[in-house]
Amino acid sequence: MNIPVTPFMWVMACLPIIVLLILMLKFNWGAKEAAGVGLVITAVTGVVFYKADLMLLAVESVKGVWSSLTILLIVWTAILMYQVGDEAKAFLVIRNGMRKLLPNELLLVIAMGWILESFLQGITGFGVPVAVGAPLLIGIGVTPLWAVIIPLFGQAWGNTFGTLAAAWDSLAMSAGLTVGSEDYFRTAFWTALFLLLWNIVTGVAICWFYGKGKALKKGLPAVLIMVAIQGVGELCLSQVNTTLSCFLPSCISLVVVLFLGRMKMYRDEWSVEDSPIMDRSSKKAEDEEEMSDMTLVQAFVPYFLLSALTLVVLLVKPINTFLGQFSFGPAFPETSTGYGYVNAASECFSPIAIFTQASMFLFISSIVGLVYYKKNGWITEEGVKRAFKKSFTMTKPSAIAVIGLIVMSKLMSGTGQTVVLANGIAAVLGKVYVVVAPFVGFLGTFMTGSNMSSNILFGDFQMTTSNLIGVDFAPVLGAQSTGGAIGSAVSPSKIILGTTTANILGSEGKIMKKIIGITVPSTIAVGLIVFLMAI
Repeated sequence: MNIPVTPFMWVMACLPIIVLLILMLKFNWGAKEAAGVGLVITAVTGVVFYKADLMLLAVESVKGVWSSLTILLIVWTAILMYQVGDEAKAFLVIRNGMRKLLPNELLLVIAMGWILESFLQGITGFGVPVAVGAPLLIGIGVTPLWAVIIPLFGQAWGNTFGTLAAAWDSLAMSAGLTVGSEDYFRTAFWTALFLLLWNIVTGVAICWFYGKGKALKKGLPAVLIMVAIQGVGELCLSQVNTTLSCFLPSCISLVVVLFLGRMKMYRDEWSVEDSPIMDRSSKKAEDEEEMSDMTLVQAFVPYFLLSALTLVVLLVKPINTFLGQFSFGPAFPETSTGYGYVNAASECFSPIAIFTQASMFLFISSIVGLVYYKKNGWITEEGVKRAFKKSFTMTKPSAIAVIGLIVMSKLMSGTGQTVVLANGIAAVLGKVYVVVAPFVGFLGTFMTGSNMSSNILFGDFQMTTSNLIGVDFAPVLGAQSTGGAIGSAVSPSKIILGTTTANILGSEGKIMKKIIGITVPSTIAVGLIVFLMAI
């Protein structure tokens, strides 16, 4: 790569991200509008300063549109699943049933906004916990804005070893770690340790959101129990089996939270009446006619099926191998910039294995749920039509934002701007670089919406840089993926998944404002720990 890593080139590479953040945080623009501006700036910068030609811009743009398809399939199927449940009034049953199981409202929010999302992240990932979790939280009385914020936090701790360790495997591959080696497990240890700290932040933050000090005092015992199961459990299992190190603790925590509801401290009704995250006007919904013959188990049928399908397809190797062979992806030619930055040709770019993809599990669960509800008389023929119509209507606006953001990230990567960003930071800071190492992972996920993509993009860079500046690579790589996991809570494309299913598209800037005040200091803390290890 012959791109000059100068302050000017670095600033030009930063410009699209800076503009995106200013428009969303300062001016409260929605992601759809902000992404368009960021995309134009990225293209102009790529051509004028990074010597990209129109062929490169076209190829990378098409790659971006193709990569967006995975996210959009999840958005549409998750909305369809919600609309099916809404038409059948299943969420009313879920709300009332879960309140009986967990009469302590704070514990109910923790269960539906953190523990359930952890389980979904453990098996599916790819934004499903946010897309599915937001409407469920609205169903128990959480305001739409907070119904998006809480799952964004809830899923993040599992964002590396979740999805059966997809992001972790990408980090190990990119950094050249041999599976099962001492370096492999040492890096897994540091990664899980940093994620344990973030897990603590998640539980404390949700309690604070719900009712500040009063809620924190009430919820702390539950938070510590969940952290012991999730965070400590993941840390221990990362030294034995990285594939299951998030999945197993998240499954156990899902069961344990129900037992917590029977403990003396949490078995009685309790709530903070003036909680800023709860919509107390929704109490009027309790007077609505509930489908009296629908049980809580029946209301959860699509979600039970979603979990079962995912587990069978992903964990039963013969089934996964058979279904995984049906994949397809477009071919792209090699492109390069005037500086010699090359994007290799691809015969099958980012292939979609449609039968093992999360959207397929969501779609099947939605259709089976629809048939089941209709058979029992809980949804009408008109309701079926409305569910499909609403799901398409709600998906269209978010499609523009998702495509814009992903194309922007592909253009930054394809023109070399992303590499200049990372290299510039490392060249200037020397050993102090380790403080910002997690921000490189954070940046990768912020841009792409995927910790896996961030690790693929920067894993080798982090390994090379740590060797050049003479520090232990294991905590640096751990900081990379932890920064990526934390960044998943503030990634615009992830936020869009929630705002779409919560029907508040355009509120992405407001959500980012509330989240960034916690995610950035947490990322700094991880960097400082790595720095203390390095000196």
